[in-house]
Amino acid sequence: MRRSRYSRVIFAAIVLAALAGIYAGAGAIHPAAATGQLGRTARAVVSAATRLCAAPGSATPTGASVAMAAMPASSGSGRAVITRLVPGGSASAGPVAATDSHPGVLQVSSIRAASPLTKAERTGQPGSSASVTTQDGQGGIAVNATGAMAQGLEVEQTGSSGLFSAQCGAPGTSFWFAGPGQDPAGTIELYLMNDGNQPADAAVSALTDENNGPPLLGNADNGITVPPHGMVEQSLSKLLQSSKVIALNVTTTVGQVVAAVRESDSPRLDGGWLPQTGAPARHLVIPGLPSVAGSHDLYIAVPGSAAATVKITAVTARGSYQPTGGTGIDLLGGSAVSIPVPSLGGVSGAISITSSVPVVAAMEIRGGPGGAAGAIAVTGTQVAEQGVLADNPARSAGSTELVLSAPQKAATVRITTGTTSASAVGQQGTVVTIKAGTSVVVKEAPPRGTKTDMFALVVTPLSGSGPVYAGRVIRAGGTVQSILPVPASRTWVQFPAVQQSLSSVLG
Repeated sequence: MRRSRYSRVIFAAIVLAALAGIYAGAGAIHPAAATGQLGRTARAVVSAATRLCAAPGSATPTGASVAMAAMPASSGSGRAVITRLVPGGSASAGPVAATDSHPGVLQVSSIRAASPLTKAERTGQPGSSASVTTQDGQGGIAVNATGAMAQGLEVEQTGSSGLFSAQCGAPGTSFWFAGPGQDPAGTIELYLMNDGNQPADAAVSALTDENNGPPLLGNADNGITVPPHGMVEQSLSKLLQSSKVIALNVTTTVGQVVAAVRESDSPRLDGGWLPQTGAPARHLVIPGLPSVAGSHDLYIAVPGSAAATVKITAVTARGSYQPTGGTGIDLLGGSAVSIPVPSLGGVSGAISITSSVPVVAAMEIRGGPGGAAGAIAVTGTQVAEQGVLADNPARSAGSTELVLSAPQKAATVRITTGTTSASAVGQQGTVVTIKAGTSVVVKEAPPRGTKTDMFALVVTPLSGSGPVYAGRVIRAGGTVQSILPVPASRTWVQFPAVQQSLSSVLG
């Protein structure tokens, strides 16, 4: 008995010694511990970034150019390489289409159309059905940036008109889209892109106003293989037939992808690319609402089974208020609805959405490119460190305005611009102050003395500023063409604070 107790004591001592060794080793290699930052927040400079775009290299009418701008925090060298995605996938990256090694300035690269798909490439993947066929996509590009070109990187694709059509996304495991359904949109196409070296496995679920309840999910929407360095395309029109509102969720179980959704009511027109909206949350902000006459339609989807009670607050130049019909909105779980908000017609600003359960949201405004049901505004995050916008028109090409909103505390930002020859880094720019609970509209133009009709924009919150949400509005021919939340385009990433405890080191 004594020997047994003695053995247990020795075993416990060995375990404690081993754990102490693991703790010491883990602390020695942890980035924060290695730099003496225990108990403090650590951060690292962004050294690599990837973006993927579906339209460049595709056939008419969606063929597109790529606008790219990187805004590093300090001087340094870097390189961005644009490669083509390969039909059917490839063990390595596809052919190089363009390169860029000039941080701080705008570069626009034309991408010629890829070769037409062969009959074999147009054949659907195993598991395709009569309602949904998954096949290889024509075109698509990947942008891989390193060094200074990866910091504050923004990549955007243009449409056939030369104007911005979509933001090129970063690889991830979950994407949400909300907008008009098949009834007003006509054609709904989903593109899935993979820049990894291994196949990715993706699934698509949908909520519509036609199927209140569990999300639509068929065999063809589950287990979609996206080949390495390749792109696949699905037509969702038959699956979503007769729907007026949709909310799509793309997820992966293996690997990472970038998802893009295109809607068009005519095969001859580019149509509109739905901006990616935020993940379901109880508090959302849709920034960048322009002054446009007519009713605005708010799309809200409730992904879970619990019912939602929703309240809307408008943040405008005249202050914040609940628009008519913006309170006491009760929605069933598993539903997707369109809510007209006519009182927002002709009002610039943002809307804040508060819900009792997580929801996703977007807003349709009159306008959009040819073939689109309207211009779509989606939820965004507050601008952190800086926000970069690459493809902004001026003069004969169109007009650009920023809608800046401070739903909580007053905010102050600096706005700088750059062109293909003039860097935006280090510019004095213009300082704009937004009072608490209000919005400000700022019309933007290239730097003085330049004759270009395209420029890059950088929005930087200043020290002491409250949270600021921003949206860019592009107009052409007197019509709103697109609305995009200003992203958080960081030059560094932040790690959680490290505490001197065994749980924090091993967790």
